[in-house]
Amino acid sequence: MDETILLIEDETSIADNVIYALKSDNFNTHWFNLGNQGLEFLNNNPVNLVILDVGLPDINGFELCKIIRQSSDVPIIFLTARESEIDRVVGLEIGGDDYVVKPFSPRELVARVKAILRRRTHQNMKTTELDSASSCLFKVDTHRRKISFCGEVMKLTAYQFGVLALLLSQPERVFSREQLMDAVWSSEQASFDRSVDTTIKQIRAKLKAIDCRLQPLTTHRGVGYSIEKT
Repeated sequence: MDETILLIEDETSIADNVIYALKSDNFNTHWFNLGNQGLEFLNNNPVNLVILDVGLPDINGFELCKIIRQSSDVPIIFLTARESEIDRVVGLEIGGDDYVVKPFSPRELVARVKAILRRRTHQNMKTTELDSASSCLFKVDTHRRKISFCGEVMKLTAYQFGVLALLLSQPERVFSREQLMDAVWSSEQASFDRSVDTTIKQIRAKLKAIDCRLQPLTTHRGVGYSIEKT
C-alpha cells in the first residue's frame, strides 16, 4: 500500500502508538508535532490523508483545517480530547471527515483511515463519467476534484464536492438525505441529521455568490434534494 498519511500531533506517546499502528498496515507515515510544520509538508508533498490534533501548541487544529481547505480537499481526521456534540459538528462542518476522541484505540483509528480512503476511491470511480455528462452550467474535473459553475471554479470542501457531484451525476433525480449521507459521508460517526442540510445550504450560498440569478439546487421538503437539468 502506497498511501501517505500526515500525522500532526504534539503528544509523543500518542504519536508513537499511531505511527506504529499505521506502519503495521504499510502506510507511509510522516509525523510533525507543530501545525505549521505539518502544513509546510502538506503544501510540498502528496498526502492521501491527514490525522490532525485539535489542541496543537502553535495553532488550533480547527483553524489549521480551515487553512488546508482553502487549497486542498485531502481527507482530515481530527484527534481531540473534546467530546461534546458542538465540537464534533464544528469540526465536520469546516471540512473534517471524521472525529476521534481521546483516548482511542490506534487500531480503530487505522480502520477509520482505511474506510475513508476506500470511500474516496469509490467516489472517484462513481464520478469518472461526469466530465462529459455535466450540464452547460457546470463543469466537473474528477481528477482534481473541482467543480466549476458558470465558468468559475467553486471552493468546495470534500463533503460539498461529494454532494454536488452526486446530484450532477443524475440531474432532476431527487436524492434523500439518507442516500446522500450513505454515498458521501465516510462513517456514521461523521454524519448528523443536519449534516446534509448544512452542506446543501453551504453549496447554495456558493452558487449564489457566483450568480445570484441562478439557483439550480432544489429542495423537496420532506423528501430530499435535486439539481435542475440545464
